[in-house]
Amino acid sequence: MTEHEERPASLTGQAQSPEAGVEMSRETSPETGVEMSQETGRDPVRILAIESSCDETAAAVVENGRKVLSSVIYSQIETHTVFGGVVPEIASRKHIEKINQVVDAALKESGIPLRELSAVAVTMGPGLVGPLLIGVSFAKALAFAEDLPLLGVNHIEGHVSANFIAHPDLEPPFLCLIVSGGHTHLVVVEDYGRYRLVGRTRDDAAGEAFDKVARSVGLGYPGGPKVDAEAKKGNPDAMVFPKAKVHDAPYDFSFSGLKSAVLNFQNHAAMTGEQYSRADLVASFQKACVDVLVEHTIAAAKDLKIRKIAMAGGVASNSCLRATMQEACRRRGFTLCFPPPVLCTDNAAMIGAAAYYRYLRGEFSGLDLNAVPGLKLEMIPLDA
Repeated sequence: MTEHEERPASLTGQAQSPEAGVEMSRETSPETGVEMSQETGRDPVRILAIESSCDETAAAVVENGRKVLSSVIYSQIETHTVFGGVVPEIASRKHIEKINQVVDAALKESGIPLRELSAVAVTMGPGLVGPLLIGVSFAKALAFAEDLPLLGVNHIEGHVSANFIAHPDLEPPFLCLIVSGGHTHLVVVEDYGRYRLVGRTRDDAAGEAFDKVARSVGLGYPGGPKVDAEAKKGNPDAMVFPKAKVHDAPYDFSFSGLKSAVLNFQNHAAMTGEQYSRADLVASFQKACVDVLVEHTIAAAKDLKIRKIAMAGGVASNSCLRATMQEACRRRGFTLCFPPPVLCTDNAAMIGAAAYYRYLRGEFSGLDLNAVPGLKLEMIPLDA
């Protein structure tokens, strides 16, 4: 095990936790420079949140859904890089090794003793079943031992709720582009916990396409950040790749054809001996992907007469997507918000934010709570 593997990924700094025996990254406020708070007129609701849906073991204490008292993330990127992607069994073992230390570090950093917590929240899905089970089992045991309410949270709802932490004044309704390795959705957030699906991917998610293209050109894992960095060196107009449209579903996405076009370009070049710039290739791929995401989001906002747009998920940290969406919104007078990169990738603070509104609605889980790897974001019908 390398030194890198023995410490969590940094958020805003790192501090040694003697009790845990490993360096823990911690966060008292994301990179927004604003105090995250929400006045509720009642005693503060402080939720310990746990996230373990993939290869990050994370815990956070969140107050009133918007104020992050602590956030600790242990990242397994170095462990899985050699395999070119996440190995579920290895990820599960790492979660078992680290979850006690991560939760302990989050509680100590927050300064909130267990007896003063209002509830325990945990990601119940979607995600990898092994990692999810470890987080759910730990949360259930802790809630039972401390006689605390338990809240099962949808991981995708957590990504949306990261915007409430980064933008304390944000209130529904707004349109949200959820874009990650496993999901590409356009949803109208009509109210807290109330979502209307208006667009979705029909095949590959955008983040999945990023990962596969990164692997094909030798950039490795994780693909998204590496494509983003390499594309900055290239010409996004050097090659023209297709931008798919779905018949009778103008806001839906399809990235399988784009991914195949990139692979076909590489295969043709290999057979003919044609030389090309890797930076130009990934920049052109990224532009085609980002253009579709932005065009469909803006079209939906215009048609639905929604002037507030948010972005969520790991791909929402892509610099080209942010810049292109900002410019598109500026031209049309739309308001745009997105979390800082540390809140776009998997973290527990976003789970605590989502859990707060479930707490207020009394949507508690029983001790029979189970991991649901294929969990869908609960949507209201389009015609409701």
